[in-house]
Amino acid sequence: MSAPSAKPLFRAISGPALPAQPVGLAGLDAPPAAAPRSADGDTARRALDFYPTAQPEAIRALFARDGARIAECGAVWEPAVGDGALAREIVAMGLPCVGSDVVDRGWPGVEVRSYYEYAAAPARAIVTNPPFCEINARDGRGRWLRHTLNMPGWEYCALLLSWDWPAAVANGLGAMLDAEPFSWCYLLRWKLDFTGAGSPPQRNAWFVWDRRDPRGTDGLLPAPDFRWMNRSDARQGDLFEAVPQ
Repeated sequence: MSAPSAKPLFRAISGPALPAQPVGLAGLDAPPAAAPRSADGDTARRALDFYPTAQPEAIRALFARDGARIAECGAVWEPAVGDGALAREIVAMGLPCVGSDVVDRGWPGVEVRSYYEYAAAPARAIVTNPPFCEINARDGRGRWLRHTLNMPGWEYCALLLSWDWPAAVANGLGAMLDAEPFSWCYLLRWKLDFTGAGSPPQRNAWFVWDRRDPRGTDGLLPAPDFRWMNRSDARQGDLFEAVPQ
Protein backbone atom coordinates (compact mmCIF):
# COMPACT_ATOMS: atom_id res chain seq x y z
CA MET A 1 0.00 0.00 0.00
CA SER A 2 1.51 3.32 -1.03
CA ALA A 3 1.89 6.22 1.39
CA PRO A 4 -0.67 9.07 1.10
CA SER A 5 0.44 12.05 -0.96
CA ALA A 6 1.62 15.16 0.88
CA LYS A 7 0.59 17.48 -1.97
CA PRO A 8 -2.78 18.53 -0.45
CA LEU A 9 -1.04 19.45 2.82
CA PHE A 10 1.62 21.43 0.99
CA ARG A 11 -1.01 23.37 -0.94
CA ALA A 12 -2.87 24.12 2.29
CA ILE A 13 0.12 25.64 4.06
CA SER A 14 1.70 27.42 1.09
CA GLY A 15 -1.40 29.16 -0.29
CA PRO A 16 -2.10 29.93 -3.94
CA ALA A 17 0.83 29.90 -6.31
CA LEU A 18 2.29 33.22 -7.44
CA PRO A 19 2.23 33.95 -11.17
CA ALA A 20 5.41 33.12 -13.03
CA GLN A 21 7.96 35.92 -13.05
CA PRO A 22 9.55 37.15 -16.30
CA VAL A 23 13.13 36.16 -16.96
CA GLY A 24 15.72 38.73 -17.95
CA LEU A 25 17.37 41.87 -16.64
CA ALA A 26 14.08 43.57 -15.84
CA GLY A 27 13.10 40.61 -13.70
CA LEU A 28 16.14 41.07 -11.48
CA ASP A 29 14.39 43.99 -9.84
CA ALA A 30 11.03 42.32 -9.55
CA PRO A 31 11.11 39.32 -7.22
CA PRO A 32 7.69 38.12 -6.03
CA ALA A 33 8.29 40.02 -2.78
CA ALA A 34 8.40 43.32 -4.68
CA ALA A 35 4.60 43.28 -4.96
CA PRO A 36 3.13 42.72 -1.47
CA ARG A 37 -0.05 40.66 -1.47
CA SER A 38 -3.15 42.16 0.09
CA ALA A 39 -5.45 40.26 2.44
CA ASP A 40 -7.52 38.95 -0.47
CA GLY A 41 -4.46 37.75 -2.37
CA ASP A 42 -4.39 40.62 -4.86
CA THR A 43 -0.90 41.57 -6.02
CA ALA A 44 -1.85 45.06 -7.23
CA ARG A 45 0.17 47.77 -5.48
CA ARG A 46 -1.43 50.64 -3.62
CA ALA A 47 -1.86 54.05 -5.18
CA LEU A 48 1.40 56.03 -5.21
CA ASP A 49 3.10 52.97 -3.64
CA PHE A 50 1.92 54.04 -0.17
CA TYR A 51 3.16 51.40 2.29
CA PRO A 52 3.67 53.20 5.64
CA THR A 53 6.25 51.92 8.11
CA ALA A 54 3.71 51.33 10.84
CA GLN A 55 6.09 49.29 13.02
CA PRO A 56 8.37 51.72 14.89
CA GLU A 57 11.15 49.21 15.59
CA ALA A 58 12.90 49.93 12.28
CA ILE A 59 13.39 53.67 12.88
CA ARG A 60 14.11 53.20 16.60
CA ALA A 61 16.81 50.66 15.79
CA LEU A 62 18.31 53.08 13.25
CA PHE A 63 18.51 55.77 15.92
CA ALA A 64 20.09 53.29 18.31
CA ARG A 65 22.90 52.80 15.80
CA ASP A 66 23.18 56.16 14.03
CA GLY A 67 21.31 58.52 16.36
CA ALA A 68 24.32 60.59 17.33
CA ARG A 69 25.28 61.09 13.67
CA ILE A 70 21.73 62.02 12.71
CA ALA A 71 21.50 64.46 15.62
CA GLU A 72 24.65 66.21 14.42
CA CYS A 73 22.67 67.21 11.34
CA GLY A 74 20.25 69.21 13.50
CA ALA A 75 17.05 68.25 11.64
CA VAL A 76 15.67 65.47 9.46
CA TRP A 77 13.79 65.59 6.18
CA GLU A 78 11.18 62.87 5.57
CA PRO A 79 10.30 63.39 1.88
CA ALA A 80 7.73 60.57 1.74
CA VAL A 81 6.16 61.47 5.08
CA GLY A 82 2.73 59.96 4.41
CA ASP A 83 0.77 59.77 7.66
CA GLY A 84 3.90 60.45 9.72
CA ALA A 85 4.84 56.90 10.73
CA LEU A 86 8.58 57.68 10.65
CA ALA A 87 8.29 61.40 11.36
CA ARG A 88 6.52 60.81 14.68
CA GLU A 89 9.45 58.70 15.87
CA ILE A 90 11.99 61.25 14.66
CA VAL A 91 10.24 64.03 16.59
CA ALA A 92 9.98 61.77 19.64
CA MET A 93 13.77 61.44 19.50
CA GLY A 94 14.00 65.21 19.98
CA LEU A 95 14.76 66.28 16.41
CA PRO A 96 12.82 68.66 14.16
CA CYS A 97 11.38 66.86 11.14
CA VAL A 98 10.53 68.47 7.81
CA GLY A 99 7.77 66.41 6.20
CA SER A 100 6.88 66.53 2.52
CA ASP A 101 4.91 64.33 0.15
CA VAL A 102 2.96 64.46 -3.10
CA VAL A 103 -0.33 64.24 -1.16
CA ASP A 104 -1.47 65.27 2.32
CA ARG A 105 -2.09 62.15 4.42
CA GLY A 106 -2.47 64.00 7.69
CA TRP A 107 1.04 64.83 8.91
CA PRO A 108 0.82 68.33 10.49
CA GLY A 109 2.62 70.94 8.43
CA VAL A 110 3.30 68.65 5.49
CA GLU A 111 4.59 70.42 2.40
CA VAL A 112 2.67 68.98 -0.54
CA ARG A 113 5.38 68.93 -3.15
CA SER A 114 7.08 66.42 -5.39
CA TYR A 115 10.47 65.19 -4.25
CA TYR A 116 11.85 66.07 -7.66
CA GLU A 117 10.91 69.72 -7.26
CA TYR A 118 13.49 70.17 -4.50
CA ALA A 119 16.76 71.61 -5.82
CA ALA A 120 18.36 71.28 -2.36
CA ALA A 121 17.55 69.31 0.76
CA PRO A 122 15.74 71.34 3.47
CA ALA A 123 17.59 69.41 6.21
CA ARG A 124 21.05 67.88 6.51
CA ALA A 125 19.68 64.39 7.23
CA ILE A 126 17.21 62.43 5.08
CA VAL A 127 15.42 59.42 6.56
CA THR A 128 12.63 57.80 4.58
CA ASN A 129 10.96 54.72 3.19
CA PRO A 130 10.74 55.89 -0.44
CA PRO A 131 8.10 54.66 -2.89
CA PHE A 132 9.67 51.55 -4.38
CA CYS A 133 8.26 52.28 -7.83
CA GLU A 134 10.42 55.42 -7.90
CA ILE A 135 13.70 53.90 -6.76
CA ASN A 136 13.77 50.42 -8.26
CA ALA A 137 15.46 49.60 -11.55
CA ARG A 138 12.46 48.26 -13.42
CA ASP A 139 9.88 51.01 -12.88
CA GLY A 140 11.69 54.01 -11.46
CA ARG A 141 15.03 53.35 -13.19
CA GLY A 142 16.66 54.55 -9.96
CA ARG A 143 15.19 58.02 -10.42
CA TRP A 144 14.76 58.69 -6.69
CA LEU A 145 18.34 57.73 -5.88
CA ARG A 146 19.73 59.72 -8.82
CA HIS A 147 17.94 62.85 -7.67
CA THR A 148 19.15 62.28 -4.10
CA LEU A 149 22.79 61.83 -5.05
CA ASN A 150 22.72 64.94 -7.25
CA MET A 151 21.03 67.07 -4.58
CA PRO A 152 23.10 69.39 -2.37
CA GLY A 153 22.29 70.24 1.23
CA TRP A 154 22.33 66.86 2.95
CA GLU A 155 25.10 64.96 4.72
CA TYR A 156 23.37 61.77 5.88
CA CYS A 157 20.72 59.77 4.05
CA ALA A 158 19.06 56.52 5.21
CA LEU A 159 16.66 54.70 2.89
CA LEU A 160 14.53 51.77 4.06
CA LEU A 161 14.28 49.33 1.16
CA SER A 162 14.01 45.66 0.33
CA TRP A 163 17.22 43.82 1.08
CA ASP A 164 17.80 42.73 -2.52
CA TRP A 165 17.23 46.20 -4.00
CA PRO A 166 20.92 46.93 -4.75
CA ALA A 167 21.32 43.63 -6.61
CA ALA A 168 19.46 45.01 -9.64
CA VAL A 169 21.70 46.28 -12.43
CA ALA A 170 19.17 47.18 -15.13
CA ASN A 171 18.40 50.68 -16.41
CA GLY A 172 21.51 52.27 -14.93
CA LEU A 173 20.89 51.45 -11.25
CA GLY A 174 23.86 49.08 -11.08
CA ALA A 175 26.21 51.63 -12.61
CA MET A 176 24.91 54.32 -10.25
CA LEU A 177 25.56 52.16 -7.19
CA ASP A 178 29.01 51.24 -8.50
CA ALA A 179 29.87 54.93 -8.86
CA GLU A 180 28.33 56.11 -5.56
CA PRO A 181 27.65 53.14 -3.31
CA PHE A 182 26.10 53.46 0.12
CA SER A 183 28.48 53.86 3.07
CA TRP A 184 26.93 51.01 5.05
CA CYS A 185 23.74 49.02 5.30
CA TYR A 186 21.86 47.47 8.20
CA LEU A 187 20.12 44.20 7.40
CA LEU A 188 17.02 43.89 9.60
CA ARG A 189 16.97 40.45 11.16
CA TRP A 190 13.19 40.51 11.44
CA LYS A 191 10.46 41.17 8.88
CA LEU A 192 8.38 44.34 8.59
CA ASP A 193 4.71 44.06 7.72
CA PHE A 194 3.93 46.99 5.41
CA THR A 195 0.45 45.79 4.45
CA GLY A 196 -0.96 44.69 7.81
CA ALA A 197 -1.97 41.40 6.24
CA GLY A 198 0.54 39.32 8.21
CA SER A 199 3.24 37.00 6.87
CA PRO A 200 5.45 39.73 5.36
CA PRO A 201 7.26 38.26 2.35
CA GLN A 202 10.55 40.12 2.23
CA ARG A 203 13.61 41.19 4.16
CA ASN A 204 14.45 44.88 4.51
CA ALA A 205 17.52 46.95 5.18
CA TRP A 206 18.54 50.53 5.88
CA PHE A 207 20.94 51.75 3.18
CA VAL A 208 22.94 54.70 4.47
CA TRP A 209 24.97 57.29 2.56
CA ASP A 210 27.19 59.49 4.74
CA ARG A 211 29.01 62.16 2.77
CA ARG A 212 31.66 62.27 5.49
CA ASP A 213 32.37 58.61 4.79
CA PRO A 214 32.28 57.99 1.02
CA ARG A 215 32.78 54.44 -0.22
CA GLY A 216 33.77 52.91 -3.52
CA THR A 217 33.83 49.73 -5.54
CA ASP A 218 37.09 50.27 -7.42
CA GLY A 219 39.52 49.75 -4.54
CA LEU A 220 40.38 53.44 -4.20
CA LEU A 221 37.94 53.90 -1.31
CA PRO A 222 36.79 51.38 1.31
CA ALA A 223 33.96 49.14 0.20
CA PRO A 224 30.48 49.58 1.74
CA ASP A 225 30.04 48.02 5.18
CA PHE A 226 27.52 45.31 5.95
CA ARG A 227 26.03 45.38 9.44
CA TRP A 228 23.38 43.41 11.28
CA MET A 229 20.40 45.11 12.92
CA ASN A 230 18.45 43.18 15.55
CA ARG A 231 14.94 43.91 16.72
CA SER A 232 16.31 44.31 20.25
CA ASP A 233 18.27 47.35 19.01
CA ALA A 234 14.95 49.22 18.90
CA ARG A 235 14.80 49.19 22.70
CA GLN A 236 18.12 51.00 22.82
CA GLY A 237 16.68 53.63 20.48
CA ASP A 238 14.19 54.57 23.19
CA LEU A 239 17.14 55.75 25.29
CA PHE A 240 18.53 58.08 22.60
CA GLU A 241 18.68 61.77 23.40
CA ALA A 242 19.32 64.31 20.67
CA VAL A 243 22.59 66.22 20.81
CA PRO A 244 21.88 69.84 21.81
CA GLN A 245 22.28 72.23 18.90
